[in-house]
Order: sequence, then C-alpha cells, then structure tokens
Amino acid sequence: MTPEIIEKLFPNALPSIAEIEAKYPPRSLPEGARVMRVAPSPTGKMHVGTLYQALLAERVAHQSGGVFFLRLEDTDQKREVAGAADLIINSLARYGLRIDEGVGADGQDIGLYGPYIQSQRREIYQAYAKKLLMDGLAYPCFCTAEDVDMMRKIQEKQGLRPGYYGKYAHCRHLTDEQILENLAAGKPWVLRFKSPGKYDNRIVVKDLMKGNLSMPENDMDIVLIKGDGLPTYHLAHAVDDHLMGTTHVSRGDEWLSSVPLHIQLFTALGWKPPKFAHMAPLQKLDNGNRRKLSKRHDPEASITYFWEHGYPEIAMVEYLLNLINASFEDWRKTNPEKSAFDFPMNFNKVSNTAGALFDFMKLNSISKDVVAAMTAEEVYQAVLAWAKTYNPSFADRLLAHDAYVKAILNIERGIGKKSRKDLLKWEDVENDISYFFDELYQPTLADQLALLAGLDEALIRQVAADYRAVYRYDDSKEVWFDKIKQVGAQNGFASDMKAYKADPSAYRGSVADVAKILRVLITGRVQSPDLFAIQQVMGEDRVMHRLMI
Repeated sequence: MTPEIIEKLFPNALPSIAEIEAKYPPRSLPEGARVMRVAPSPTGKMHVGTLYQALLAERVAHQSGGVFFLRLEDTDQKREVAGAADLIINSLARYGLRIDEGVGADGQDIGLYGPYIQSQRREIYQAYAKKLLMDGLAYPCFCTAEDVDMMRKIQEKQGLRPGYYGKYAHCRHLTDEQILENLAAGKPWVLRFKSPGKYDNRIVVKDLMKGNLSMPENDMDIVLIKGDGLPTYHLAHAVDDHLMGTTHVSRGDEWLSSVPLHIQLFTALGWKPPKFAHMAPLQKLDNGNRRKLSKRHDPEASITYFWEHGYPEIAMVEYLLNLINASFEDWRKTNPEKSAFDFPMNFNKVSNTAGALFDFMKLNSISKDVVAAMTAEEVYQAVLAWAKTYNPSFADRLLAHDAYVKAILNIERGIGKKSRKDLLKWEDVENDISYFFDELYQPTLADQLALLAGLDEALIRQVAADYRAVYRYDDSKEVWFDKIKQVGAQNGFASDMKAYKADPSAYRGSVADVAKILRVLITGRVQSPDLFAIQQVMGEDRVMHRLMI
C-alpha cells in the first residue's frame, strides 16, 4: 500500500503507536492478579445476562487481587439508546459490583487507562488500523451493502459459507491505481482485515469453561473501520483489551466462533491475547423447550423488571451466584452470616456451561430467605425506597404510619429458622399488610363466610361473641390460647387434638378450626403470621371491632 493511499485514507494527524503504548503502560499487579472487564453496549435495557457475566468477572478479578473495570462499547451508534449508559452504571452499583476503573456514576472516568467509552477512543483505533494497513494486513473495501448482500445470496444459492473471503473478497486484490481511482471518485469505503488464515486449517482454542476446542482457522476479511470512522467490535475490543491490560475475558458464547479471528487480530498487532471464558446465555422454558432469555420477548430478561417488582438486590446476587456455581447453595447453608461476595469463585467452578435455566421458583425461594434474615427496619426502608418510585401512595402510607408498619413487619421476625418467610418482594408488601388498615380491610360477611365454607353462620357468630367476652389485650400467649380452647369447648369443638383425632365425629371440629374462624374475621385470610402477634400489633379496639359481626 503506497504512502499516498494511506495518507488519503487517514488524512488527519494520529498519535503514534509509541505514544499510545507509553500512555498505557503494563499494570503493576501481584502475581496471579486478573484484570477483567464488563463491556456492554448501551443499546437499550440492560439484560440480566450482563449482570450474570459481570458478577463472575467481578468476583474472579477481586478475589485474585486484580482489577475489575467497566468499558462502554458504543461504536454501533445507530443502536445507542439515550439513558442506557446510566442504566448500566447504576445497575452495577445497585447490585454491589464495585468497579475499580471505568465510567463512573457522574460520567467521568475512574482510572488511568481511559477513556473507557469507545467512541471517545476513535484516534487510537485509527492509529492501529493505519499500522495494519502499513503492514499489509488491511485494505480499503469499496463494496456497497447491496454488493455484499448480492454476494451472500450467490453463496447461499451455491451452498457455500456466506462471508467476505477468498474469491468473494472482491476488493482484496485491487491495485493501487484502482484504489486511488475509487478514492478520487469519492466512493465510500470501509477498512477490512486481510486475513492470513485458511478455513481448511484447524486450530485448538483453550476456553476456560469449555476446555480445548478444535476450530477452523479464520479466513474472513472482516471490517475493522466502518464508514463513519469508528471501529467494529473486533478491532476495538482487541485494542482496548491490550492497552487496558485485560488478562481474562468472560463473555457470552455467541462470540465463541469469533475467537480464531480475534486471536489472528492480536497476533497481527503483535500482542498476546487474553484468556477467554465463554458463558452460555441464560435460558428459559417455553412450551417445554429451552431457549435463550430474550429482551425482545421476555420482560424478565431486563434488569429493570426486577426493580419494578421489588426483588431485593442481594437476593438477585445470591440467585445468580447459585446459577454460576451450584455449590453456592451448600456454601450459604454453612456460612449463613457471611456476605454473598465472600463466596470463592473461579472459572473451573462454573456450573451449567451449556446454559443455566432461569427459574423463578428458585429465585423466589432465595428471596424469601433473604427477606427473612432482614430486620423489620431494613425491610421497612427497602420497601419505602421501592414505593417512592413505583407506588407513591403506598410510600405516603408507610411514612404516615412508620412505627405501626415496622411493628407489623417485625411479627415473627428475627427468631432463627422459624422467622417468617411470607415476604419475597417489595411489590407484595402492600397487599400482604393491607388487613392491618381499616380503610383497606372492608370484607363483606359473604366474603368471610366463603372462606369458612362448611361452618354455620350462627355458629361463627357465636364463636365471635364468646371470644369477645373473654379476650384481653394484656393476656400472655399461653392464657390467650387457653381461652381459645375454652371458646371452642363451649361450642362443641375439641380442645385437645388427640381427642379429636381419636373420634372426629364427636366434635364440630378442633381448636384449629376455632382459630381459623377468628383468623378470618380479624384478617380476612385463612393463612397469616402468628394470630396472637397480629392482635398485639393491631390493638384491642381494632380486634374487637373486627369481631362485631
């Protein structure tokens, strides 16, 4: 390639390779420290899979004494969505993934290896593209999108691999004169990599999760610099991972087929490639079949879905750690007091290398355990923070009755393994505690009788009247339960379960049925936390009012 062509392709002054390399010196880190990154594109809502991959990278990097950084890969600016970058930054912080370097919450760079937004590194990429051009490893291509599409159709018709390679790489063999003519005519161009590979050759790629893989050598002349002057992912990530000192790359396995190309690029530029670990995407069951969790079709694929529904952030972290490594569950049982971020993580411990199934039942179970371990104050503050954004009227109620709500949330809380596990996400709390508020609890007698189907209305009224006669707010729990037995005995219910089981026909029911009548009248539900504790929080006047039927 003549200097004249190179000058026409890159007319603007670019930093020299020596200047760039001096600006990004090798990192000084302990032996074995790993430098890893999360590098999403700000093209819409953040996929939960990005958090899944970032969590692995963050844990591996920090547990090795290394560096975890955030890079925003925004070179596909046609697809960029306003606010998406902020969403990514906020998501990582919200889930406790601490970045050592990268784009900070204020949009300013943290660290010495920036800019960490790719569109701000245009001249760096062009400098290395120019070097490849000078080394005879790149060339300008003047094919239009229509030309490439027509070529693909011909290849498909002939049963060939689609792509720009071999005899289908039409611009690869243009003479200098032809290139100059095209440039003089003002024809748009892109810069392509002149691949030295042959598809019939095989290479062995070592993947940290999938092991050794035999793959065909890359022979595609892929685009390095697009028509807008920005790089493709292929060139940009190679340049950035080299300059930023990335040692290990964890990413989705949709990039696995590109590894031979990426190794070629690193080699062409004279660099040692990082070690790769490719994670299979999160999956879901759809009519009995597994498929990739999709932002287009599945609302739960977006991280904001879990914000809107109020899943505690640490529950999500624990669930994703469980998906990454199935032994997390056993570790949690033996380390109940430790932070989830203490869980030891490495690539060779990753489970489900073929793709983890996103399971709401498991997430909900973990979330219940997480909420059960929280104090009433912690639950209150978390619910309030959620409600201020997603349910302002409920937030007003929480603020107006803060002490009362905290007492409600404290029922059966903090008592070890028996701690209540009926709460799993913040959006449910309003309904879960609504019966504590008279303005929200207004059932009809028909509603109550429906829940007590099989029991005579007159009997229900009599049980309520007898209970009102003996109920005392300051009774101990033992005295209170004895009074329930007394009311039951007065109305033909067995006060002793053994006696009831021995001869059920001799009684109208057991003491449990009496408690059910009272529970339905007081709460409107057949299941609730401890009834005695509910009454203590509600207060005597409210309880007595509920029993007036």
